[in-house]
Amino acid sequence: MHWLENENGLRFGRYGTILSSDILERASPDGPSCSLEIWMAPDLTWDTGTLITFYRPLTGQRFSLHQRYTDLALQRDIGDQHYQVNLVEMHVHDVFRNKQAFITVTSNGQETAIYIDGQLVTRSPGCGLSRNDLTGQLIIATSPLQGDSWSGNLRGLAVYTSELSAAQIAQHYEDWTQKGKPTLAENERALALYLFDERAGKTVHNQLKPGTDLYIPERYLVVHQTFLESPWKEFHRQKSYLKNALINVGGFVPLGFSVYAYFSLARRVRRAAVVTVIVGAAVSLSIEVLQAYLPTRDSGITDLITNTIGTGVGVALYHAVASPLVHVLGDGHWTGDSGISARQGSQ
Repeated sequence: MHWLENENGLRFGRYGTILSSDILERASPDGPSCSLEIWMAPDLTWDTGTLITFYRPLTGQRFSLHQRYTDLALQRDIGDQHYQVNLVEMHVHDVFRNKQAFITVTSNGQETAIYIDGQLVTRSPGCGLSRNDLTGQLIIATSPLQGDSWSGNLRGLAVYTSELSAAQIAQHYEDWTQKGKPTLAENERALALYLFDERAGKTVHNQLKPGTDLYIPERYLVVHQTFLESPWKEFHRQKSYLKNALINVGGFVPLGFSVYAYFSLARRVRRAAVVTVIVGAAVSLSIEVLQAYLPTRDSGITDLITNTIGTGVGVALYHAVASPLVHVLGDGHWTGDSGISARQGSQ
């Protein structure tokens, strides 16, 4: 991460994040209205990552914005690390095809509207947000539970405890892009304003409320890294999910093939196929446990399952290809899963 040259903003590389030093609390009792503005420019159009998350560790509740290739996705989840219920999910197509975007999310508690560059692009009745959704620890450019880094430039961020009108949003867009900051009215009830105008150091100051500044950690981190995430939470319909699953299967085929060959020929272990699959599962489990402590890696049961399947495929491949060859060309000994050696030829 580094500050932009000759202009306000932070540049996030492949692994970068900033966090709020304290919990961003609502200034008034929970109410039906809130708004969020974020001015950013993605590194790549065809990329994925978490832009921003409001995260409450005690309840697991979080509201987040994501880049999903060219689309913007909004999610609100409530629960803990093991059980989440998705309450709101909205998508806006083709937001990230341009070099930069000024995103405004505003809600009156009953419906949520999304504006891009000051223009309304979608409105979702029945998917209202509240002020409570825009409170908690602020985490930018990654997820609080797993490495989901976003790369690009972040130029400005503001949080309000009111619904912004179309005229206010258009005026804010003009102010941000021309002056570098919005002209705030009292009735907009701004809760946080980050201008990213420091241009040096490890702190981004909240211009409205000291004590909720953002800070750049010494190293990339995931606040509450998920340990062995469940398959139903890891699953998604994008092609990358199937691609990763196939890679995990294929990566353990050689292990299954070679370990089974060793157990059945050299060691002559009883039930060599079963033992080989257990070894593959144990190796995979060790990897997933270690990855839970590496912020750039994910720890999930899906990988454990696919790696174990790959080990089994390796065993089956040995049975189909190598076993007949060993039986015909070997030295007259053959050991199957039973571990019993049979002498070939005349006695």
